[in-house]
Amino acid sequence: MNTEAIWQFLSTQGAAFGLKVLSAIAAWIVGRWIVSLTVRLVGAALERGRRIDSTLSTYLRSILTVLLNIVLVLAILDIFGIQTTSFAALLAGAGLAIGTAWGGLLTHFAAGVFMQVLRPFKVGDFVQVGGVTGTVSEIGLFGTTVITGDNVQTIIGNNKIFSDTIQNYSSLPHRRVDCLAKVANSVDPMDAIARLRAAVAAIPNVKASPAPDIEILSFTPEGPLLCVRPYCHTDHYWQVYFDTHKAVVATFGAASYPVPETPIAPRNR
Repeated sequence: MNTEAIWQFLSTQGAAFGLKVLSAIAAWIVGRWIVSLTVRLVGAALERGRRIDSTLSTYLRSILTVLLNIVLVLAILDIFGIQTTSFAALLAGAGLAIGTAWGGLLTHFAAGVFMQVLRPFKVGDFVQVGGVTGTVSEIGLFGTTVITGDNVQTIIGNNKIFSDTIQNYSSLPHRRVDCLAKVANSVDPMDAIARLRAAVAAIPNVKASPAPDIEILSFTPEGPLLCVRPYCHTDHYWQVYFDTHKAVVATFGAASYPVPETPIAPRNR
């Protein structure tokens, strides 16, 4: 190590370089504060706009944050005398390598842009995407955050979502709840259906139109298998699902229906 050269640099340019370092630190602190303030103000303006929902607002804030941080970094480099045009040329020269290394991220970003345009779902929707079922909490630049039913935060790459099947359970006004009920062979299935119609229709949040479907689905050795299918809003799905099962138990118990049992096959003698 050439200590003489270091001492020569410190004695001639050390003060100027130190000032540049302090200026860069101050610019970073002030710049980050300005970026944060700008993003908050833009976010507040977008939230006040009635034509922009929270999904698009979050996405635009993410893009704005990235762009402002890039501008801030270029400004700090300019403090040290690094020309931004040279920096841009350097990035352009390394573009192929960066594109190859970040190819996956770029596909996720492009998929996120298309999702914002096509709008297959929005924040707050209950969906099944990328093999994950839950409520969408955020659509980011590269991934979408879904909160599953067991309260687990799951982040899925946008490209995986966009290239796979998307099921949006919140896009339609109501959803069907599928339940099954089996009666013994000694029970009149039409009587069971009539009793269940009245019981299911009385469950809170069950829609009157379309009316619940209660029909004979199939026949088993134990007795007829009934399908019990009420309709409700997506927000009330699980409440109606569990209450329907309770209604089946209470209705069959009040009617003193026997428990379906498998017939005993005769023995060969």
